[in-house]
Amino acid sequence: MTELSVIVHGPNVQDHLTELLDSLAAHPLPDAEVIVAAVGDWARETAERHTPDGAVDVVPLPDGTGDAAARAAGAARASGRWLHFVHAKDGLPAGASRTIAERVAELPGEVDVLLFDHVRSTWHTSGMPSPDGPLLARAGRAEVTLDDCAPLLRLTPLLGTRALRAEFWRAHESRLSTDDEPYAALATLLLADRVACLPHVAYEDRGLRPASLPPVPPEQRYRLVERYESLLDLTRDRRAAHTVLYDLMVRDCLRTFARGGMPEEVAREFFRRASLAALRRRPEGHRRPAGLEGVRRSLLEEGAYAKYRAFQAVNRARRNARSVVRARQRQAGAKLRDHQYRRALGRPVNPHLAVFAAYWNRGVACNPAAIAAKLAELAPQIHAVWVVTEENAALLPPGTDHVVPGSRRYWEVLATAKYLVNNVNFPNAVVKRPDAIHVQTHHGTPLKRMGLDQMAFPAAAQGLDFQALLERIDKWDFSVSANSHTTRMWERAYPSHYVSLDHGYPRNDVYYTAGADDIRAVRDRLGIAPGRRAVLYAPTHRDYEAGWTPRLDLAALADRLGEDTVLLVRGHYFYGGAASPLANLRRTGRIIDVSSYDPVEELCLAADVLVTDYSSIMFDYANLDRPIVIHADDWETYRTTRGVYFDLMDQAPGPVSRTQQELTEILTTEAWRDENAAKTRAAFRRRFCEYDDGRAAERVVRRVFLGQDERDLPPVLPIEERTPAPAPREATA
Repeated sequence: MTELSVIVHGPNVQDHLTELLDSLAAHPLPDAEVIVAAVGDWARETAERHTPDGAVDVVPLPDGTGDAAARAAGAARASGRWLHFVHAKDGLPAGASRTIAERVAELPGEVDVLLFDHVRSTWHTSGMPSPDGPLLARAGRAEVTLDDCAPLLRLTPLLGTRALRAEFWRAHESRLSTDDEPYAALATLLLADRVACLPHVAYEDRGLRPASLPPVPPEQRYRLVERYESLLDLTRDRRAAHTVLYDLMVRDCLRTFARGGMPEEVAREFFRRASLAALRRRPEGHRRPAGLEGVRRSLLEEGAYAKYRAFQAVNRARRNARSVVRARQRQAGAKLRDHQYRRALGRPVNPHLAVFAAYWNRGVACNPAAIAAKLAELAPQIHAVWVVTEENAALLPPGTDHVVPGSRRYWEVLATAKYLVNNVNFPNAVVKRPDAIHVQTHHGTPLKRMGLDQMAFPAAAQGLDFQALLERIDKWDFSVSANSHTTRMWERAYPSHYVSLDHGYPRNDVYYTAGADDIRAVRDRLGIAPGRRAVLYAPTHRDYEAGWTPRLDLAALADRLGEDTVLLVRGHYFYGGAASPLANLRRTGRIIDVSSYDPVEELCLAADVLVTDYSSIMFDYANLDRPIVIHADDWETYRTTRGVYFDLMDQAPGPVSRTQQELTEILTTEAWRDENAAKTRAAFRRRFCEYDDGRAAERVVRRVFLGQDERDLPPVLPIEERTPAPAPREATA
């Protein structure tokens, strides 16, 4: 019989399930089974990818399935003598399951629950010790009744920090099957005949950012009091357990009240209920602690809401007084700017004003540009103002209203605009007004790690202030996405409570709306003669390089490709003198430096094939259903130093070269566009061009600026029904 069933359950929150399953796969156990009760498509897809050989039993469950139902579904499949419930957001340290399996194998049959230690992690910390260590250390490896060791109730109430005998679970499943995990965790101890302890870390509790979670409804606040009252019903005639549990109830109620965040009427009702419970459940002869905690408890038992608020105010004033000097110092440095900005913030929000910015104020570009163009068409009553640096202002299209960063009008429009749209972030000083709407459009589909996921990669994270980053993303109301992969990666890289607009990238609309005349015009502007093959070479930046390192001998490549091919090179790669072979090739039109050419979408329309490494341009170009070649000469270094979300070598959009010789062979044969290339490209398009169909900008404008319901937006056209812009050779035929 299987000794231990590890039941992973829940949705793939911020992609933590991937790491959890990787850990389990890295340390397989011969006498244990893994069952994944996968809630939602993302969790199911992730679990199935990790078990191609069927070693993991996947139980698919619909979105919205609660934790209790997911645990029950997993337990129903389990064959182990012991069950370990692991939430999909949490983790297992290396060897944890083996440690648990070995311990439960030696336990006698009358033990129902095994308790063990855990570590805690958040977005900015990992592996922090829990407060449970000393308590478990004192208990040792003893097998005890709760009456003998009531302080065990003080352990952090996590189901993941206890293994349950399968027969015990089934006998009490109706009581333990609740979405209130702390209740279930405490109830396991109150219902067990005997418990055993394992004073070793065997679980990782990952705390999610509160800003990434939905608001807490009043009923959930009140449920805290109800939880403890229900548990106290189980401690009748068990004085020691009742006393410990009562103290826990009062402590948690006071902490919940002190954290705030509740509307006044909810806070008042919560305090009333907590006060009644504190009086009704107080053990006979129970003494309050001394000091401030004793004062708090006394006021709670009195039901003295107004007095308690006054007590809080006094303590808060003391803390505030200590920070006054620091606050004044911070304010002094930006007094003039703040004065102008604050005055503007005092004016009403202008519902007909929208501020746009792209690429750190470089100009009209990318997704914001496509949204602004569609906005002018569908809602001309909304005036668009672009934030552009002084040096780039001269390059703006005629008639573009703009402001220069730091100017008086700059702060005025940022303070009063109803809509703020950017493909990066606005400065930290920008205040998020409650009635303003911030739209984060992003500027690519992520292969490389982004946001908080960069923390583990020093080369990528150098100089980043992650706390400031979180404060910026907390201002987002909407986040634009081109595909499910992107939506999920933003969820884990940028955890906050924004709405994902799964509408496609507006800048990619042109790949479905451009016609043959548009493509001919772009090729004419670039000087590409009719009938010539255009290869767009667009490598990405590398965080681990201090400067530019040539990855290809472009002169040799152009020479091998011949007169019928022109190289469009996107990047600053030309440093040779006028007499160099590269300069000669530029004069013949066989290499064209397009590093400064904008928009990049026109370069994609003009190209017959894209050659890139790890740039997000591959995801956009795939919309055209034209050949893509990946040149990955330093994949291992890039993957290790920057971090990636998936293995591009296994899931590339076309053939992959690791050397210049391999790249040359691909481009000089039919490999760049043969049947295999088309097959891999089709799979790549299905995954990463999911929402791009030519109407992304329209959906965003209607949803954000016109306030239309999601159900009334133009539906995304199935990929097999889309018609991309014609290929260059078709356009010039």
